[in-house]
Amino acid sequence: MTAPMDETAQPLPATRRALLRRVAVAQTEGRAPSLVGAVVRDGQLWWVGTRGELGRRTPDANTQYRIGSLTKTFVAVLVMRLRDEGLLYLGDPLSRHLDVPEAGDATIAQLLSHTSGLAAEARGPWWERTPGELRPETADIFGERPLRHPAGRRHHYSNPGFALLGALVERLRGAPWDEVLRREVLEPLGMARTSPLPQPPHAEGWAVHPWADVLLPEPAVDTGRMAPAGQLWSTAADLARYAAFLMDGDERVLDPRTLAEMRAPAAAPEDDDWDAGYGLGIQLTRRDGRLLIGHTGSMPGFLAALWAGPEDGLAGIALANATSGPTVGAVAADLVRIAAEHEPPMPAPWRPLPEADPELVALTGPWYWGPTPFLLQLRPERGLELRPLNGRGRGSRFRAEPDGTWTGLDGYYAGETLRVVRGAGGGPYGGADNVHLDLGTFVFTREPYEADGAVPGGVDPQGWRPGA
Repeated sequence: MTAPMDETAQPLPATRRALLRRVAVAQTEGRAPSLVGAVVRDGQLWWVGTRGELGRRTPDANTQYRIGSLTKTFVAVLVMRLRDEGLLYLGDPLSRHLDVPEAGDATIAQLLSHTSGLAAEARGPWWERTPGELRPETADIFGERPLRHPAGRRHHYSNPGFALLGALVERLRGAPWDEVLRREVLEPLGMARTSPLPQPPHAEGWAVHPWADVLLPEPAVDTGRMAPAGQLWSTAADLARYAAFLMDGDERVLDPRTLAEMRAPAAAPEDDDWDAGYGLGIQLTRRDGRLLIGHTGSMPGFLAALWAGPEDGLAGIALANATSGPTVGAVAADLVRIAAEHEPPMPAPWRPLPEADPELVALTGPWYWGPTPFLLQLRPERGLELRPLNGRGRGSRFRAEPDGTWTGLDGYYAGETLRVVRGAGGGPYGGADNVHLDLGTFVFTREPYEADGAVPGGVDPQGWRPGA
């Protein structure tokens, strides 16, 4: 977020009413003392709506709420910065960097994706409501059975796992994780109102009696070693900046390609039917036909949610000061839906590529994997996109590499290598020298089962024929 929005950037009156009504219904039906909703559009805080009160005042976009497990996404960003700097590998066992026998053989990637097999919660008493002094050392966060599943076997949400990742950041940076976060993430993104402890103005956390409209204050303790799992406080305005970062990236903090890696399911499904998943420190969900990324969070007295739809350039944020009640995850997702339905995003204007290699232009057009037609298109920065023409088949986008190959970015071919193979003629791509594409050993030719020797197993010399 680079500048405040002007009047022309605000939603239309009908949109504002629909957004505010969603927040109002959630606050009333969820019986929350207060609820703040916000929408981010194209990197800007586009709309904020509030219901309820904080004593004698009304919350606004600058009021701090505790954001719970949204904290985990910030810790994951710090870990990925360490990876990008070459200070660790995601496949490293944690024991390579920290002496924590309780973690077994779990790798850093498994900790980030909650597939480490570690227990869901820290050793009692209830860590979210008790001070961190009860668990002064890393080993103190574990009970008698720290491992509940074999590492890598299944997704099992683990708060202690992110406590270990925070300790990892501290070990490799030589400073407390929250200081590293402030220096490396919060300050570059302009998130001055995000902090490990509350700063006025902030909401007080409450529990609402299930059968009577009365309140009970909740403690807001410093959870110490467990803080990386859910300690942070933030505001709607700061989270709007963070949502813009999660969608578009910021080179000062993290390469957009690394963010794309974090947003991919850690164990990628082979079909499109999944509706919930987890990447590297980031939750994924499918709502109303769109993929949303972000996280939900809860701590005693507080609920939080941030869902962002990169394809729409929209994000929804919901913050409440109640232990339970309003379904803030659904509210945040609905704010995205309402904004998209009432004011669909404008497509980016078409512009020609600033430069294009003629040899790459000659590669574009139809290709065939056996009898299945595909279309190859040229994208910016020498990128390529291969997609099936009849809607059936595996497509992917590809990033150009310095060695003249391309690497798949998504779908079945993510991480796979695409090569252009030329025949003995040695001419340019797409020339009359029997060029073909080799994609992870799959061969694509200019004609269906082209009889040029490139198709593995050969092609019957009699070629295509009518039926018997």
